[in-house]
Amino acid sequence: MITFLVVLHRRADLTVEQFVDYLERVHAPMAEALPGLVGYVHFLPAFDPTRPRPLWDAVIELDWESVALMEQAWRSPEGETATKDLIHFVDLEKTSWSIVDRNVLR
Repeated sequence: MITFLVVLHRRADLTVEQFVDYLERVHAPMAEALPGLVGYVHFLPAFDPTRPRPLWDAVIELDWESVALMEQAWRSPEGETATKDLIHFVDLEKTSWSIVDRNVLR
């Protein structure tokens, strides 16, 4: 299995609430429709009065059985639609993504 990790930064013209609403209501269903996807998780910063808010707004974890299946998914109509949708709520200059090695220790 491979994991594709995306660190999202919201567009400056959106509030945190608008960003989260769009991510959960509009974009997440698009991501979940990617062909061959076996896992989807998104992480949002929890309220923590003892620490500053992180520099990112969401971290997305997408899992496939292989890199080949992931690349097929990105080239599919669903993948193209999900990728094009990012401009509606994400600052693409600050956002980053990568295939990551997942080492579960416990």
